[in-house]
Parts: sequence; C-alpha cells; structure tokens
Amino acid sequence: MSVVAAQSAGFCFGVKRAVNMAYECIASGRRAATLGELIHNPGVVDDLASRGVRVIGDISQAEPGETVIIRSHGVPKAVTDELEAGGMAYLDATCPFVARIHGIVAQRGEAGDVILLAGNPEHAEIKGIIGHCAGDVFVFRNAGELQKYLQETPNICKKCYTLVSQTTFLRSEWKNCVEFAKKVCTNLSVFDTICNDACIKQKEADKLSRECQRMVVVGGRSSSNTARLYETCAANCPTVLVERPEELYGFDWDGCEKVGVTAGASTPSGIIKEVLETMSEILDNKPEDEVSFQEMLDQSFKSALTGDKVTGVVIGIAPTEVSVNVGTKHTGYIPLHELTDDPTLKPEDIVKVGDELTLKVLRVNDVEGTMVLSKKKVDAEKNFQRVEDAAGTDDILDGVVVEVVKGGVIAVTDGIRVFIPASQATASRNEPLEDLLKKPVRFKILEVNPGRRRAIGSIRAVLSEERHAKEQEFWDTVEIGKHYTGKVKSITSYGAFVDLGGVDGMVHVSELSWMRVAHPSDIVKIGDELEVYVKDIDRENHKISLGYKKEEDNPWEILRRDYPVGTVVKVKIVSMTTFGAFASIIPGIDGLIHISQIAHERIAKPQDVLSVGQEVDAKITDIDFDKHRVSLSIKALLEPEEPAEEEQPEE
Repeated sequence: MSVVAAQSAGFCFGVKRAVNMAYECIASGRRAATLGELIHNPGVVDDLASRGVRVIGDISQAEPGETVIIRSHGVPKAVTDELEAGGMAYLDATCPFVARIHGIVAQRGEAGDVILLAGNPEHAEIKGIIGHCAGDVFVFRNAGELQKYLQETPNICKKCYTLVSQTTFLRSEWKNCVEFAKKVCTNLSVFDTICNDACIKQKEADKLSRECQRMVVVGGRSSSNTARLYETCAANCPTVLVERPEELYGFDWDGCEKVGVTAGASTPSGIIKEVLETMSEILDNKPEDEVSFQEMLDQSFKSALTGDKVTGVVIGIAPTEVSVNVGTKHTGYIPLHELTDDPTLKPEDIVKVGDELTLKVLRVNDVEGTMVLSKKKVDAEKNFQRVEDAAGTDDILDGVVVEVVKGGVIAVTDGIRVFIPASQATASRNEPLEDLLKKPVRFKILEVNPGRRRAIGSIRAVLSEERHAKEQEFWDTVEIGKHYTGKVKSITSYGAFVDLGGVDGMVHVSELSWMRVAHPSDIVKIGDELEVYVKDIDRENHKISLGYKKEEDNPWEILRRDYPVGTVVKVKIVSMTTFGAFASIIPGIDGLIHISQIAHERIAKPQDVLSVGQEVDAKITDIDFDKHRVSLSIKALLEPEEPAEEEQPEE
C-alpha cells in the first residue's frame, strides 16, 4: 500500500502571512488578542493561546495595551473604523486576496452596482466582505439560489450587477453561477476572486482522489476550504477528515492499495507531516514522496525576480485582468494592457481557462502574495526575433499602418513597430502616405538595430517584386482579343492608360466611345475599373493597344437591328445647311432631311419651316451603312396636296 501526498497541501499564502504576523507580534514582546480565531485550525489557535494570545469576539473585549490582530478572513469596514477612531493598536492580517474583494465591492457598490456574492453567508470572510459593500448585496450558496433571486428580481435588465465569490468557493459551482448570470443580466461585471491556492488544491484533490481508494483530508472542521476539499474528494472515493493525526486510528484501511493525503489552507506543515508519519506507522509503509512537507511548502513559496520568464496556467478571467497559476504561492495577474494592445479585444477573446502561457514578471509583491505579469512583452520579444531574422532576406511580413510620421509611416506586425521611409512606402513617390493609414500592408525588413529594438522596412520592395511577377505572367499569356479588367491609371488628351495588373495598356480616345469625344476625361476618371480587350500587341516595345467600346453598343448596329428603312422615328433637329437639316435619330447617328423632303411646297431654305432643337416625326427612306449615311423625309408623312382646279374661260 502506498501513501501519496498532494504537493499543494497546507498553508496558503494568506494564512501563512497571518500566522507569521501573530508570532512576530509575540516575539516583539507585545501582548496580543485575535479578533476571532486567527485561522480555522485548533492546533494553531491552541499554540497561540499557550503563548498568551487571547481570542476575543469583539473589540470591546480588548484590554489596554493589547494589539488586536484582525484575522485572515477580514472584517467589516466598520470594525477597522472603530479601531482607528478609538486609537487602538491593531495588525491587519486580512489575506490580500480577500482585501482585493473588499476593494472591488466597495468601488462597484459606490458606482451603483448590485453585488452578487457567492459563498456561505455565515462564514467570517463573507461577513467581512458584506461590511465593505457600499450598496445592495445578495449572498447565495449555489447557482440555484442565484437563479431564484434573479428570476424574482423586477427590472433586472435595468440594473448593473457585479459578481464575486468567497475565495474558497467551489470552482465548478462558480462556473455554473457565471454561466447563468451572463444569460439573464444585461449589465454584468464578473470578477473571478477564487483564491489561486484554493483552485490548485481543489484540482489536485480531485485528480488524486480519482486515483486512490481512500482519501485523508487534514484540517479544521470549521475551515471552509477544508470542507470544499472534503466534498471534492468524497465525490470520488471514501474520504475521512481529521484535525489531528491520532484520529486516524480506528479506520479500516483494508483493500486500499493507494491512499491520498491533502490538507486545507489553514493546516500547518507540522500537522501534515505527523499525519503522514502516522499513516506510515499504521500501514507499516513509508510515503512514496520522501521530501518533507516543510520542504515542499518552502519550495512552493519560491518567488521569481522581476524580468524572469515563467510559465503560467490561466485559472480566471475578469473584465480587466487574467489570473494565472505560476507554480508558486503567489497569484499571478496579467492586466489587460499587458495582454494586448488591441482596444477592441476582451480578455476572453485572447485566452481561455486552462491555457498555458509563457509570461514575463513585471513586479513581485511578496507582502501581498501577488505577481504582475506580461504576455505582451514575451510576445514582443519573440516577434522581434522574427523581425530580426527576416532582415536582409526575401521573407515578407504582414502588418497594418498605424501612424503617418515625418519621413514615412509606422507599420505594426505582431506588436512590433517597423518604420517604413516615404521612399519605400509606395510604388511611386507621388502617392500620398495618408492613403496607407489603417490599411494592411506587406513589407520586407531592410535593417534592424537589436540594441534599440528598431527595424526599417520596405513596402515598395514587395510591390516591385509583385508587379514584376505579374508583368512576366501577363506577357506569357496575353493575346489579341483577350479581355481584362483594369483600372484607369492616368489620362492624356489622346487616351487613357489602364493598369492590367503588372502592365499598362492604352485605350485611344477613339476607342472610348462610339460618339465623338472632346477629351477622354469626359468618359472615364482615374481609378475607374474598365472591361477592356486587347486590340494590338507590340512585344518589342512592350506596348498594348486596348479597346473599350463594345460592338453591341455600336449605334450603326443598333440602327441595323431596330430601325430598318421605312421606320418612322421622332428626330431632333441638330443643325441646318442650305440644302437641308440634320436630325439626331439615336445617340451617335444623324440623318439628313433634304430640303426637298421637308414639305410638299417649295421652300427657299430649311429655316423657313424648321428650327434647331425642334422635334419632328420623320421616315427613314434610305441607309448607306458603308458610308454611314441616313436619309430622312418629313414630306413622306404629310398628306399629299390636292391639285388646284383649272379656271374655266369665260364665255
């Protein structure tokens, strides 16, 4: 039979801090009294009592000259206010993680939020948190109670809520609470305040209890986190909870091949070691782990120095930060601004619980047991190395232009800023740099200064290569009659130049329209997309002649199809001559109404009957498609004049 100990068992940071403060107070020669039991462990409480530290239930019971020690669970704000108002000496041993919750509920309550507090309403920690709430607060033990409260709350969508928990709240139940609250609360802020150490203990206990035939949980019966460990283990295998080693005698251990041992956050390492030794004595077997628990605890309190790189696992996600387990008794925090530079992203868009991250230590606070970390800086170092490796190579990087500066632009690729000089930013020098702002770009790295962490890039180098490749592909595949979609690049008096993708072709002014064009800009503008086709190729001089006007738009083809000889059309007089009037039949085609075809009677000039701009009905009498001539007649539509009666000679 083997005995396996959970490595995270024993004092958490907050408890160890409180116990150390109490013993240091005694060592300094001061008399002390704890406001309630310092921690939920009879052994520690008894040992402190043997050294003269009293337990009092109210500050009024403190004797003159005594230092009041506020226990790790914390107290309502009114208590510390009373201590200060009375000028009483006190030591605040509130766990920093509990104090953080005090700050959250006070700030959010003052802002008008309703505080939703997950935990045991009878627990000292919860009572202390309630005493810091500036507004309404609702305490619930589980998701069921939260659901009932929210469903019975009127105007829930009009209220703002802040959801926090007791530091020892069960992680699985917290997840259920968060999922439900997010479904029904429109304005909800969630702060994951479950203690890092409590999470680790619960996870280890769950894993170990699934591998063992029996579990032993060591800790005070009034300890909330010890109770959570017991619940976790009991769900997987038979479990016993003991406060002292001697309680182990009398249990039936037959049939157990593997026994697991864990301990609550208020359990001293000495008691854990005694439990292991007693188990070994009972089972006549040494634990698998020969390392003492004191050594394991000391190892777990190892710290990291500012600038070190550590590996952390995401254990909680809040609106402005991410909590990570970095393998020490410190709780690691990644502020949102050290997670990403993108203001549109939320923490949950970047990481999820369980993700393993490489992080850089920015600041360590051994007093509060916290460690501020940065993912962004590690990513920046890794990404700068990628930029450095790309210098002088054919590697192409993707980025976005974020700023136009004097002499060029700044592009960002994976968080690394790269300066691109104006001469290297565009395909030609006359293009405005402002057009690049907030646009994705591709560039090469020309130069890197590792010491100053600066890099210079070139967009033009990439554009030049791409254009050369497109140009080569174009000349390999181009043929007369082939159609392309191109963009008008420039306009002259004789035509428009169109970018076909690597090669420019010209559409002569005569090819832009079937009608007479005074200037190409009357038809197209720079930037217009045109459907063109190749009319001629000069490979030697690399010139392409393009056509734009389509045969189906040819007015003579339209005339042939829709206006045969004999058709009566409404025409508009556009000009006059001595021999007749010209009239527009359809755009691009004018027909001649000869003076003899204007009226039955003889007229001296067309202006006697017609005027420019006048619309008249006319009949198409003849079409010469080769010479592009059309004859029209108004007279053909007029009633013929009756011949005049001959006068009879007088008799």
